[in-house]
Amino acid sequence: MMKREPGMVSVVVTNCNRELFLKECLDSLHHQTYPKIEIIFVDDASTDRSIGVVQSWMKENGVDANRLLLVCLSRNAGYSGSLTTGLFLARGEFIAVQDSDDFSHLSRFEKQVSYLENHPEVSLVGSNYASFKNEDHQQRQYTPANWLKYGEEIRKVYRNGGHCVCNGTIMFRGAIFDQIGGLTRRIAGAEDYEFIVKFLNIGARIDNMPEILYYYRFHSNQRSLAYFGKGGDPS
Repeated sequence: MMKREPGMVSVVVTNCNRELFLKECLDSLHHQTYPKIEIIFVDDASTDRSIGVVQSWMKENGVDANRLLLVCLSRNAGYSGSLTTGLFLARGEFIAVQDSDDFSHLSRFEKQVSYLENHPEVSLVGSNYASFKNEDHQQRQYTPANWLKYGEEIRKVYRNGGHCVCNGTIMFRGAIFDQIGGLTRRIAGAEDYEFIVKFLNIGARIDNMPEILYYYRFHSNQRSLAYFGKGGDPS
């Protein structure tokens, strides 16, 4: 097992054919106010120009392999397979998740790391987020989420089979991941739900921050639509 680097945030981005959204996604990570970040970008056998877009972005922004590790899967492993691949490559004390078609608030990691450092009893923290339709930047209207829960309510919701943490917003302690491992490949469309339950099953504490630190894009080819239909759960 690799030795985790203190203070580092390893953010895992999974991607399959999202070339149109990658620049905004990567820009939001590159310009974070928290300085100690590595990006692990796992491309799940894309057939579009995704890999070329990432390589060009790295060159244009002076980002080398120490800052962004580009992992190109030769076969499609699906969401859980590609995300788990990235999670096992993460070196940081903290691990975060971001979808390649979304983007993060520029102070997201700074605020989440601060929260975990000030709340040592919490193993995983998510945040509120705002959703938007894929339109021109100046025309976007952002809608805050209203289905998340906080504090002890989170455990109650999952105990009853519900879901109240947005997967794209989560940051968790690498040491806990070393105990529980990655996502299941048995439950298509509910992998993120099962991953959260793994934390709860070992008694780990979870919370959400009420501040909007993540921006979720609605578009015609998003992963959640394949399982939940129009207006599906953006977890």
